[in-house]
Amino acid sequence: MRYIIIGAGAVGGTIGGRLAEAGQEVVLVARGAHYEALRDGGLRLTTPDGRHTDWLPVVEGPQQLGELREDDVLVLAVKTQDSTAAVDTWGHRPVAGGGTAAERLPLVCAQNGVASERIALRRFRHVYGMCVWLPATYVEPGAVSAAGTPLTGILHIGGYPSGTDETAHRISGDLEKSRFEAPVVPDVMRWKYAKLLGNLANTIEAVTGLLTGEDGRALYRRARAEGEAVLAAAGIEAAGEEEQKRARAEKVRLEPLCGSERGGGSSWQSLNRGTGTIEADYLNGEIALLGRLHGVPTPVNDALQRVANSFARERRAAGSMSVAELTALVDAEMDQ
Repeated sequence: MRYIIIGAGAVGGTIGGRLAEAGQEVVLVARGAHYEALRDGGLRLTTPDGRHTDWLPVVEGPQQLGELREDDVLVLAVKTQDSTAAVDTWGHRPVAGGGTAAERLPLVCAQNGVASERIALRRFRHVYGMCVWLPATYVEPGAVSAAGTPLTGILHIGGYPSGTDETAHRISGDLEKSRFEAPVVPDVMRWKYAKLLGNLANTIEAVTGLLTGEDGRALYRRARAEGEAVLAAAGIEAAGEEEQKRARAEKVRLEPLCGSERGGGSSWQSLNRGTGTIEADYLNGEIALLGRLHGVPTPVNDALQRVANSFARERRAAGSMSVAELTALVDAEMDQ
């Protein structure tokens, strides 16, 4: 199998780098300065076992690859707000032997949130969900870091909307040779909804900084309570906290990385890089959507979604609002 990593940032770069180090064939897809740095200087991956430079093929898009191969696996690792464009770009590409990528190739959604699988399934016939537990950071163009050890991450994988098959098991086998644990599960969305509840803290962290104080954690608990309420109203089951703890155990510990200090999570990194976009519409916004569909008020997540999008549009610095100020904005939303 050849793995085409669409979005070679923190998650995609780490997965691609680890697969390549284990002998798998990998192509990275990146844009702009990141593409140029990967092309000219390789992928610089820092992990607890050292710094590695992986010289991998890198392209800006499918036109540089030409016809795709029958054994290609597309791994979608862009932010969810970029999923539609990526699916449109890659879906119509021809595959050796006939047909298109959307008709013939597996597409793995290695992303936060629960929306990309449905976006992909409109075009692709063979879609897989992946629940990503992978502490990683896009450091600068050409460089990513991953602080997890002894495993780099845990990547539950399964068919979408449900089920397992030989392809999922083959992908899992390659990942498990690459410093990951990759359980194949028939209910991968249960795991992704559980991760979604945890990711409701991403906006708070992005706007106010790491959640080290009780006030920030209290605000997260309010957002999560809304999330649990809307999932219950929608009849959606998420993996429980004890189940998640058993799955993680002590398999992924964080270690300080020399010269590559880990910042916040994915949303914090988007603000820190000034990308102009953030994934809040598919995290807090997913809870808001379900709340509107099922008649459950979600004022906390509504406010967090709005503030995060404002920060991204205005390119405000990550962590530049106090928890007290953000809480006041949330409380004002509840009073309306």
